[in-house]
Amino acid sequence: MTTPAIQLTSVRKDFGSHRVLKDVTLTVPTGETFAFLGRNAAGKTTTIRMLLGLLKPSEAPGEAGGSGGSVRVLGIDPAVHPLTIRGRVGYLAEDQQMYGWMRVEQMIRFMAPFYPTWDHDLAKDYLKRFDLPAWTKIRHLSKGQNVRLGLLLALAHRPELVILDDPALGLDPIMRKEFNRDLITHLQGEGRTVFYSSHLLYEVEPIADTVAILHNGVIVKQAGTEALREQVKRIVLPKQDYDRLETPAGLLDLAQRNGEAAITLEDPGEVIASLQASGTSYRVVDLNLDEIFEAYVAGDTESKQVEETV
Repeated sequence: MTTPAIQLTSVRKDFGSHRVLKDVTLTVPTGETFAFLGRNAAGKTTTIRMLLGLLKPSEAPGEAGGSGGSVRVLGIDPAVHPLTIRGRVGYLAEDQQMYGWMRVEQMIRFMAPFYPTWDHDLAKDYLKRFDLPAWTKIRHLSKGQNVRLGLLLALAHRPELVILDDPALGLDPIMRKEFNRDLITHLQGEGRTVFYSSHLLYEVEPIADTVAILHNGVIVKQAGTEALREQVKRIVLPKQDYDRLETPAGLLDLAQRNGEAAITLEDPGEVIASLQASGTSYRVVDLNLDEIFEAYVAGDTESKQVEETV
């Protein structure tokens, strides 16, 4: 049985009296591109810092030395062996800082000795592919060039796992598309495992094999991208017909407008069967990842009324 690239089991993390992560459990299979989604302050960066061994799980409440859960990266506890993990993992963050006074070529040579598996030929290849000016000082690079340099530094030691923490945030739309194109070409094509935390949901959608949604420190959903789109649907029906229904199981969001009720559901099969049996008119709307994410983290299951347009 293949060891998962990432395995979190019942992980908790507290900062003082504030609990950021609450019994987080997730599995990232080897070779997948895994999208880790959540709003600001949901706990995504805290989770990533734990994966890199920069933070440890909190102790169980009231139990000195008690377990706050288990974190394993490539089968290793990163809190116990952080340097081993960093040697096998490539990491790129949106706010990653590099020495501005160094030239690009100097930065590459500076980083190489930290990684026994550093591939100088691969670094040169990425330098050419990413169209990076080797003799330009880093402080003179554009935002897009900085991101591509960060990606080069994260990949040149041929990591088994690549962790990307909102790396394309701040790039313009064309640069973001180019970045994701590079991601697909240079990571998925080589069968690397990618853990991709992002706010750019519409761009993650075409590249992610699996999605996990973190909300208020809890994983509220984890599923394959295609499976998630099949599992979550919006059903639109006359308001008076909805009012006769019992509150459906799996309700994520409810909105009413112009005499209609729009209900977003997880696993809507039972509701659809009931509507068909009763002869109720309805239509099913497919949702994109952005709409599904919004339903899980901002859905309102109360009977909210949107004013009718005149």
